[in-house]
Amino acid sequence: MNLRSPAFAILFAVSLIAAAGNMALQSVLPAIGREFRLSDTLVAGAFAISALMWTVASPFWARLSDRLGRKKVILVGLGGFVVSMSGFGLAATSGLEQWLGAGVAFALMAVARTIYGVFGSAAPIASQAYVADRTSPEQRTQAMSLLASAQGLGTVIGPALAPFFVLPLVGLAGPMYAFALFGAAVLFVVWRRLPSGEVKRTPSASGRHDDAGKGLWKDPRVRAYLLYGLLITGAQAVNISVLGFHIIDELALTGIAAREAQPFIGIAMLAGAAATLMVQWGLIPLLRLQPADLMRWGAGLALAGNLMSIASPGYYGVVVGYAVVSMGVGFARPGFTAGSSLSVGPHEQGAIAGLMMSLAGLSFLAPPVIGVALYELAEPAPFVANALMLAAATALCFLNARLRLGPPDLPDRDETPSPGTPPASQPGPEGNR
Repeated sequence: MNLRSPAFAILFAVSLIAAAGNMALQSVLPAIGREFRLSDTLVAGAFAISALMWTVASPFWARLSDRLGRKKVILVGLGGFVVSMSGFGLAATSGLEQWLGAGVAFALMAVARTIYGVFGSAAPIASQAYVADRTSPEQRTQAMSLLASAQGLGTVIGPALAPFFVLPLVGLAGPMYAFALFGAAVLFVVWRRLPSGEVKRTPSASGRHDDAGKGLWKDPRVRAYLLYGLLITGAQAVNISVLGFHIIDELALTGIAAREAQPFIGIAMLAGAAATLMVQWGLIPLLRLQPADLMRWGAGLALAGNLMSIASPGYYGVVVGYAVVSMGVGFARPGFTAGSSLSVGPHEQGAIAGLMMSLAGLSFLAPPVIGVALYELAEPAPFVANALMLAAATALCFLNARLRLGPPDLPDRDETPSPGTPPASQPGPEGNR
């Protein structure tokens, strides 16, 4: 796949709109929780069911994308995003305007997020597998990094635009309505413009194609990548979930109310997203880093960012620490995603995409609840817990042979390339280092 092709641009837009909508929601959620007079831990915990559904549904969408095709599953995922964002906005409006009690409105918001948990993972899984189907091993790291950068750009656009949609008639629910409309527009473009052009995926020599991904989570080829990814994404989920509450509390010391803190939260998220994009659009292509290098730099920088959050309280300390964490995640995510993809055969790409996407659900299942609960106990506590997780991830990069050396060559690729698909050339001696 040509990374400048219209098809890749459409997949980029799919990832971008999902990330932008979710980060816009994340940026206003603390203020909505404070308006409803709910505890911070309850706000974080109410959405754990959405993360659970995401984790459970991800392998299903991965297998379905192998059978039905990537495009159809992308359409399902975008449809779930539009329905979820619209429902969340309506429920939030009902509570903020006091049409419903705060508890009932918040329960409906949680239901809307659960819809996203069930369907939302379909689009990114199928998009990642679509790209993996059409790239050679040599292109894979760059392609996955560029696709991941769409999420980084989304985290810029979402929080940056969210304050502009907090309008008199719709209030804090405005960003959800706006991104539901944007999602509907992207869904239409995918339906009309994305080539279906399915790559023929034949069964592997070891068994039926449908069984290719079963048990892959315990396969030694990818087990270390999954553990590393879980540590990184879990720490990132804690940072994201705590950020809004942390900023509201820091600004409250200066007399700024929760509703007025929204632009400051947006600035902090913008700083983090800008750091991620600097890495994924600038440093990774410039330095041509391989998965093993990306993972080492990623874990180390994320660890440093959390240590900075402990040592430098205050609004600007929060912003700088979050930016450094985001820079680390910008290195780490394409590292473990591309590394795991390169470690398995073509017939397993849908399954590995599903496993990697399950990490996003797992990371938002328990870590945000635990992180916010720790924050309510003591301000530095979630950052101390993160530092321990990220120290373990950094150590894993050096102690585990597979992560230290990078993915091996795969001479036994068992796919026959489809017409128009360039053959995957074999990496040189340093190709996977």
